[in-house]
Amino acid sequence: MSKATLVIMAAGIGSRFGGGIKQLEPVGPNGEIIMDYSIYDAMEAGFDKVVFVIRKNLEKDFKEIIGNRISKIVEVAYAYQEVEEIPSQYKTRFQDRTKPWGTGQAILSCKDVIDAPFLVINADDYYGKEAYKKSFQYLTNPQHLNQNEICMISFILKNTLSDNGAVTRGICKVNEQGMLSDIVETKNIEKEMDYAIVRKADGSTEKLDLDSIVSMNMWGLYPEFIEVLEKGFEEFLSELEEGDQKSEYLLPTIIGNLLDKEEISVKVLKSVDKWFGVTYKEDKETVVAAIKELIDAGMYH
Repeated sequence: MSKATLVIMAAGIGSRFGGGIKQLEPVGPNGEIIMDYSIYDAMEAGFDKVVFVIRKNLEKDFKEIIGNRISKIVEVAYAYQEVEEIPSQYKTRFQDRTKPWGTGQAILSCKDVIDAPFLVINADDYYGKEAYKKSFQYLTNPQHLNQNEICMISFILKNTLSDNGAVTRGICKVNEQGMLSDIVETKNIEKEMDYAIVRKADGSTEKLDLDSIVSMNMWGLYPEFIEVLEKGFEEFLSELEEGDQKSEYLLPTIIGNLLDKEEISVKVLKSVDKWFGVTYKEDKETVVAAIKELIDAGMYH
């Protein structure tokens, strides 16, 4: 039987969520959180293991709210993303840093618990069933075991915007063969009438087509990719100013750089499902309503 692992990145600090831990907010009728639905959809598609990437200080709450429950129905492992978990030669240079190092480091922290193709998702994003089916089929297809090819599940920009504020998305270009040719991490995207705009630091704005293809941090990877991340992380740290508090080692940027150097190819699997997630506290009502609609339509019981 084909094996594939679901990796859920849940170490992010819920700063925009008004103090609560947004990944653990109940959105379903029986107190389910978004991760419950993601895991259900992934298992239905064939995934047989879940790795939670968390911070050590979240472990107790995390296990009580979801971890212990999920471990009864599927194999569960934990990886811990901590700021100080960096190569020893850089520890003194960044000893005062408090912010985790981003999604690239989150995947690096899984090094000892991953031994199969794996799909990476955000803890607070609902991706829809289609995305898991397509990614499982791709990751477990023996023809795709070329380690230099990975996959990304793409969404349509208009299906991923929040009514309650700006969001960050990876804006993608896809070639005629369905391969990713470029990805640009784009901040401050807001919904306008029938288009989206990006507000830039200098006060100017840029229009975006609502049908643009975007990345929502849903990547299908192979265990060997972790070695690529490890090498890249050292290079990333070596180029930072001492005491840097903000720079992050982010998957879209890492993959974009590998694409530029032609060291990797990325198959784009398109999902037309509506994404939703809790970026802002006000998003919770929208998510609760959306989950109820899916239950009423018979997607969940």
